[in-house]
This record gives sequence, structure tokens and C-alpha cells, in this order.
Amino acid sequence: MNGWRFRDRRDAGLQLGRCLHEYAGRPDVLVLGLPRGGVPVAYEVAKVLDAPLDVLIVRKLGVPGYEEFAMGAIASGGVQFLHQPTIAELRIPPSAVERVVAQETAELKRRERSYRGDRPFPEIAGVTVVVVDDGLATGATMTAAVAALRAGHPSAIIVAVPVASREAQAALAQTADACVAVHTPEPFGGVGQWYDDFTQMPDGEVERLLANARRERDRVAPI
Repeated sequence: MNGWRFRDRRDAGLQLGRCLHEYAGRPDVLVLGLPRGGVPVAYEVAKVLDAPLDVLIVRKLGVPGYEEFAMGAIASGGVQFLHQPTIAELRIPPSAVERVVAQETAELKRRERSYRGDRPFPEIAGVTVVVVDDGLATGATMTAAVAALRAGHPSAIIVAVPVASREAQAALAQTADACVAVHTPEPFGGVGQWYDDFTQMPDGEVERLLANARRERDRVAPI
């Protein structure tokens, strides 16, 4: 069972990048990593694909009083998704929705400043977006990410992870345009059990990888 365990997120990203070879070298591809653990995986994927890397911050919009239950999501780039059937069924007043959106927008902007500084979120309209995390257990965060990104009108959304439960991969394959996973073990357990090193990523390391990716792209950009 443990013969294929990833050494760490770098190893996972290299293996995942090889599974995405059809997107390599294309000018319309953008890689987005979900912080924090998805960014080091996405960093390696972006290098393999020779594609730009950025970060996608997703905040779930929880139902007031039942915050674990989502009524929508917001994401980097001012993208907002509201699940109107849920809002209507639970009779959530517009003022309550606006309050939750305002609270989560403030937190998203705080994290944006930490990871991106003053740089704007990249344009995703007409772009093939490869969204990367270090694994999918339930897939809830990635589902919110895909729903939010749809509002930005990309040409395709490709979910890419090193390891996923079969249920989560099947669900995301329906939500996104494709869901690529290197491994889908059963029984699944948790994401971390499929890594030898699953150390939590500090914010500073996420910022360092994003800065490195920008420098590398600038260095090879045509004059």
C-alpha cells in the first residue's frame, strides 16, 4: 500500500506535472495553487508545464448560524459565487448574505496582501486554469474554488491533485472540466497519510515560492 507514497509536496508536484503533459508549453495555461499546501505542489507543476503560477485564495460563505454549511464562495480576483437555491430554501435575507460576504471578503483581502502584495489577480477569461492542491479528501474546498472560478469565464478548469479519494475525484470531474489525480487509493483515510513529509507550510514559504516563480518567469520572458 505504501510503495508509492510521495516523499513530500515537491515530489508530488513533479509526478503530478508529468500527468498533465498535454497542457505543457501552451500560452493559454495558468496554474493556481490553493494555499497553503497546494502552492508547493503547484510550484513544481508550473515548472513542468512552463506556465505562470499564482495563488487562488478561496473563502467559503457559510450559512449564518450554520457556518460549516456553504451558501457560496468567494475567491481571488473578486470572483463571487452564491448558491441561490440554498439561499432561497433557507430564506436567508439579503442583508445576512451581504454581512457574510463582507466578513469573508475582508479576510480574503488580508490573505491577498500577504501572498500577492499589490499585484492584481491574473486575467482568467478564456484561459485554461489548472487548479492544484496537495490532495482531495471530501473535495469541499476545491468544489468552492471551481464554483467561484466559473464566474471568471475561463475556457476550462482542470483540477489537479497528487492524491484523491475516488468519491471526491468523481464529484470534481463533474464540477470541473477534468479532475486529474496521480493516485486514488482505497480506503483513502486522510491526505497526509500518503506523504512521508506532510509538514504544514508556513506563510513565508508560500510567499517565497510565489516570488521565485515570478522571478523565473521574468528571467525567461522574451525581451
